[in-house]
Amino acid sequence: MNKYQKYLLTSVIVLIAVAAILFKYWEYVTNPWTRNGQVRAEVIQITPRVSGPIVKLEVQDNQFVKAGDLLFEIDPRTFAASLEQAQAQYDKTGDDYLAREKQVEAAQAQVEAAQAVVRQAKSTIKEIDSQIVKDKAEYERQQEMMPQKATSQKSVDRAKANYEVSVEKRHGAVAGVHKAQAVLGQAEAALAEAKANLGAPGDANASIREARAAVRQTELNLEFTQVRAPVDGYITNLNLRLGSQAVANQPIMALVNVNSYWIHGFFRETTIGGIQKGDRAIITLMSYPDTPIEGHVDSLGWGIAQQDGSTGFELLPNISPTFEWIRLAQRVPVRIHLTEVPEGIELRVGTTASVLVMTDASQSQKITQPAATPGTKK
Repeated sequence: MNKYQKYLLTSVIVLIAVAAILFKYWEYVTNPWTRNGQVRAEVIQITPRVSGPIVKLEVQDNQFVKAGDLLFEIDPRTFAASLEQAQAQYDKTGDDYLAREKQVEAAQAQVEAAQAVVRQAKSTIKEIDSQIVKDKAEYERQQEMMPQKATSQKSVDRAKANYEVSVEKRHGAVAGVHKAQAVLGQAEAALAEAKANLGAPGDANASIREARAAVRQTELNLEFTQVRAPVDGYITNLNLRLGSQAVANQPIMALVNVNSYWIHGFFRETTIGGIQKGDRAIITLMSYPDTPIEGHVDSLGWGIAQQDGSTGFELLPNISPTFEWIRLAQRVPVRIHLTEVPEGIELRVGTTASVLVMTDASQSQKITQPAATPGTKK
């Protein structure tokens, strides 16, 4: 090989290398790639609703459970006793309601009796008024007949006495009406008080609803002593033991939802300009470097925490020093939806992944309809 041929071969090799470098750079620019990715999933904090010692523990650390499986049980005896007490109180409330209902019926009967007395007294007044009219007319007739000697003085006196007696009877009847009306008013007040004590009728009664709600609450508390898995997943970092005290509304164990895995790829802000929702993504897990996973871009983050400007010593802004000729690009999270997890791959929250997003129109396969979130194979 002469010298000219050596130069030509070297130039060809250099050109091929430069072309390969340019191609790789172009591919990197059009198809962003990052090694800063993580497997993520919904981690549910299992939190008891009631407090008490744990008497039954049905799971072990890192165990797979299905939705509805019993995780642990809190001592139910206290809550069972509370339920019996609430049921007894409910029965007593029902008996008290029936007693107050009878009081209303009795008060209603007294009102009706008093109304009958008032009606009778008023009817008596009407009868007396009719008698007064007759007695007055007879008295006046006797007075008119006296000058003609057509009657006797005794008859006149008798007519006068009858008239005066009728008038007195009317006064007594009016007093009787007033007395009957007073009794009626007292009976109506007693009826109103009895109705107020009774409250709303039937199931709408406040005391009955309160007692029923107390029974339902104690029933729920008894149900809450059995804590079950809300979703399919893995129990992780279990530090619970038999006899441990469970405290209401305090997380006690973690459950990783196997049907919620996704990938967070943290891309430099200089490379996310071309990434769009639906872009095809290829994920490579560090734990399975030879088995890529298909996915697509689900969304891009709209903000990251700012360090510069945060409150520091003496409430002054905390600013990190930087070199003027170096500007580090921030990392923006891109959420990747996993289309399908290959057989044999087990996803674990927090493990490392590399993410390649195919933004090039000739290679990208846009996904317009979201696929079901995959889970790990058991």
